Amino acid sequence: MAITALPPDADADIARVTEALAMITPRWNVRILLALSGPPLRYGELADKVSWLQNGQLHPKVSALCDAGLVERTEHTTRHVTYGITERGSALLPILPLIVTWAEEHLEKSDRPLPAIEHIEDSLTLLTRRHAAAILWVLKSCKEVSGRVLARIVMPSSDWTNIYPPLRQLVADGLADTDGNGRPYRLSAAGDALGPVLGALSAWSAGQPLDQAADHPLWGQRQAKSKPRPWVSSQPRPAPTALPPARTTGTGPAWRSRDLFSHATTSHPKATLPAGGPRR
Repeated sequence: MAITALPPDADADIARVTEALAMITPRWNVRILLALSGPPLRYGELADKVSWLQNGQLHPKVSALCDAGLVERTEHTTRHVTYGITERGSALLPILPLIVTWAEEHLEKSDRPLPAIEHIEDSLTLLTRRHAAAILWVLKSCKEVSGRVLARIVMPSSDWTNIYPPLRQLVADGLADTDGNGRPYRLSAAGDALGPVLGALSAWSAGQPLDQAADHPLWGQRQAKSKPRPWVSSQPRPAPTALPPARTTGTGPAWRSRDLFSHATTSHPKATLPAGGPRR
């Protein structure tokens, strides 16, 4: 069933990305995936790694991640059960550094150093606002569009004025922009810079290699081929531009999960940050 008035391929793309975000955005889910990015753990060992969560909080989250296909529960014997990240979950991990890179560039600056995991959680919260993905897709494809036209595309079966609460939220979050009431809406610089993240999430949610993100029909950033240059024997080799590869069986990700934790984190929510970038 279509959720927007966009072409079927774009509509399905938005639905997949929205579903993928819903799997990982709930608080602590990314931290649990990172804790399981190494060898499989018994439940008690996992609980030690996320010790700020009580058993009543951890168990339903692990169950939900198992249902989503990101974590696998293996029962070796009645008393020996382990939890490990699946190949599907492992393929998601290389997207996390892309989110960190975007957040460090575009989120509000804090008065204290933030561990990368908080950048990830803050960014995912912005992307999972209601109708956020669909609105970002339309703003990217239309460049500038009025609220009424945007409503007809994003929520065709609803009253057109219902577009304004989520649209104003995206403006407040710094991902969309407008010159004032009645003026067209467009992506902000920060919203447009989400291209690599959204392209990678699209590729992952469609079961494609992450290097396909550069070829996304809307968010892709594959550079056009340059004209051939004369051959030079000492010509330097260009640096690779592909996204980090997903983990393959028997190997770990190129980066270590602890790289995302720059210092001990707290379970308390952060205070509101001063202005200076997209809202957290």
